[in-house]
Amino acid sequence: MRVAVYSSRPHDERYLSRANQAAGHELVFLEARLRPETVKLADGFDAVCAFVNDDLGAPVLEALNDLGISHIALRSAGFNHVDLAAAARLGFTVARVPAYSPHAVAEHTVAMMLALNRQIHKAYTRVRDGNFALDGLLGFDLFGRNVGIIGTGKIGERVAIIMSGFGCRILAYDPYPNPACVELGVEYVELLTLFGQSDIVTLHTPLTPETHHLIDGDSISMMKEGVMIVNTSRGALVDTQAVIDGLKSRKIGYLGLDVYEEEGDLFFENLSDRIITDDVFSRLLTFPNVIITGHQAFFTAEAITAIAETTMLNLTAFETGVASGNELDLGGD
Repeated sequence: MRVAVYSSRPHDERYLSRANQAAGHELVFLEARLRPETVKLADGFDAVCAFVNDDLGAPVLEALNDLGISHIALRSAGFNHVDLAAAARLGFTVARVPAYSPHAVAEHTVAMMLALNRQIHKAYTRVRDGNFALDGLLGFDLFGRNVGIIGTGKIGERVAIIMSGFGCRILAYDPYPNPACVELGVEYVELLTLFGQSDIVTLHTPLTPETHHLIDGDSISMMKEGVMIVNTSRGALVDTQAVIDGLKSRKIGYLGLDVYEEEGDLFFENLSDRIITDDVFSRLLTFPNVIITGHQAFFTAEAITAIAETTMLNLTAFETGVASGNELDLGGD
């Protein structure tokens, strides 16, 4: 199968090529992001392989369909960037990587919590400048604190396990409680209770119309003074302007973001020699109690290996007409 791999970086080429040795697909790596202006690069291919910020809206899907392409392999678990109704209407088969390494994302989440709490980012800079003063670096014990986890799938479960090890009380909200979390002692509560009692709120839920801007002005107003919010899931779960307001009022004491709702033109690119024109993002960078990473929570050798191997499995399934089990149920909606 001849595959156009969009949004590819050196690590994509290295790991996908290694996983492809047994599969034998023809992979052509394109640095370009998939969007209406670049869809023509897929001419002559049997499938496209897309990443989280590629555009798989109706116009792109229609253009791919015109090129005779009907298979899309996602290098991600999330699929909110795919117009599912258009994909169903046009007869696409779309497969994802439903689980690669929940450990990777969970561990990055906890790393952000620790860095924010103990202000590692500020301490690192100070020491390099020869400043060993402790003023302004006061943290708090995690032991005995309430951690609210929204979404207790595999990643949320791992976060619960890790934070339980710190001696935290774990609250959770999920319409479908995870038996492993219940056995661990996680307390499932309503969102209002979670917001009101949590010292730390961490997001591990998919982006859907129901969860869009789950963290907004109203939800922030229900939280404790000085709450810590961490999002390593999807950017649009958080209303960015609302968290900026919360930071300015000091309602939010700490903010950790690995994702951003307008990250498409920023993340996965080296923009160090350019002016960032996103004023909202630039405002976030001015707060000393905010840590932002560029959608790297998934980025471990183990996770990238798993993503590559599952992607090859999905492509081979396309080619042979046998389901891999990772196909999206488009449902014809």
